[in-house]
Amino acid sequence: MSDFQAIKEECCEANIQLPKTGLVDITFGNVSVSDPARRVFAIKPSGVDYDDLTPDHMVVLDYEGKVLEGDLRPSSDTPTHRCLFLNFEGIRSVVHTHSRTAVSFAQAARDIPCMGTTHADYFYGDVPASRDMTAEEIAAGYEWETGEVIVKTFAERGINPLEIPAVLVRNHGPFAWGPSGAKAVETALALEVVAEMALKALQLNPEAPRIAQHLLDKHYLRKHGANAYYGQK
Repeated sequence: MSDFQAIKEECCEANIQLPKTGLVDITFGNVSVSDPARRVFAIKPSGVDYDDLTPDHMVVLDYEGKVLEGDLRPSSDTPTHRCLFLNFEGIRSVVHTHSRTAVSFAQAARDIPCMGTTHADYFYGDVPASRDMTAEEIAAGYEWETGEVIVKTFAERGINPLEIPAVLVRNHGPFAWGPSGAKAVETALALEVVAEMALKALQLNPEAPRIAQHLLDKHYLRKHGANAYYGQK
């Protein structure tokens, strides 16, 4: 049995869930799951159909990008995942999709505004859209520089990636993350749901306001705060 069996199984299951959520078309999506203590992560192989995936298909790499296990090529987005693991302490899984409504916001270069309590249950404010990538960044190492642009977006805007666990990469699409493969996929699904809600609200009323700060605080903190009481222990 593989030394990395646990993360390979978790990663495989999370990837299998992606098409079931409706978040991906064709093979436009991938999930990675890390073991931060060992500084390794498993990720979906590039271009393999979700119906065919098994844990043995998962590719395991270290945080320096060296393949430790797996016969297939890892996802082309692997450097982006690796960059996020290196820079966002506390995350164990990254999900990338081309989910349609979130991509629409990314292509429009617009943050997803926090307009209601559904959004506030998952994200402590607007989900940011990154800036355009430069021609130099794209030429230098596109997928790694994508991760760098995400990290810079959060640093420059003073956003805590554990409080807003998602981003829209300009002209590309969403990345989301979390403490497990299952939770990261759930967050990616929540992102698409709130993107659709925001889009429809803005269509109905282009001047629709953001949620009041006190209501945002209440909904986010009752689920994620130090004295959270939502759900079961």
